[in-house]
Amino acid sequence: MPNSYKINSPYNNLIKLNVTPGHYATLSSHINAYIDLTTLKARSSEAKAVAKSMCGEYIATTVVDVIICMDGTDVIGAYLADELTNSGIMCMNAHGSIYVITPEQNAMGQLTFPDNVVPMVRGKHVLLVLATASTGHTVQKAIECIQYYGGIIAGISSIFTATDEIEGYPIHSIFHKKDIDDYDSFPSDNCPFCRSGVKLDGIVSVRGLNKL
Repeated sequence: MPNSYKINSPYNNLIKLNVTPGHYATLSSHINAYIDLTTLKARSSEAKAVAKSMCGEYIATTVVDVIICMDGTDVIGAYLADELTNSGIMCMNAHGSIYVITPEQNAMGQLTFPDNVVPMVRGKHVLLVLATASTGHTVQKAIECIQYYGGIIAGISSIFTATDEIEGYPIHSIFHKKDIDDYDSFPSDNCPFCRSGVKLDGIVSVRGLNKL
């Protein structure tokens, strides 16, 4: 497997992408580089730095009532709620505090919210937070879920994105596809690596990489 390398954020030296070139499968595509975001999502100092960087897109311009976390970004979401609250961002909740929640996923891959959580979404201004937005598959599912439950999408933020917008919503990110040399993703049934007989180096999930 090729050597890994790091890409530093220009905004904060605590925020780094760990990139390993290769041939990897995700739930919705094949990619030519694995982006390891584990410590950015789980280590408190790095998660707080990510949240602070994301916060700047919304201060004084956006109403946020709830942060919906995808891809294991719950720690980032909690810090982001604090950052936004401390910045004085407008919140329409009666208690003046931002909810931080995560949808459930059923056996068919559909995103749902339990009955006791639905009131935190219906009629609320939602900030969607993800680790990555590559093909847009996860973002599209999340948008459909939020709209189904009556949420109002106020913004979408990710650590890394390969696209500028999805379903007409701009994706605010710390890192972009252009920051990674030759980064690309392919439909699983039309992957140039597979056509050339190159075996997978691993399978990527929300939890990380399973090497093969």
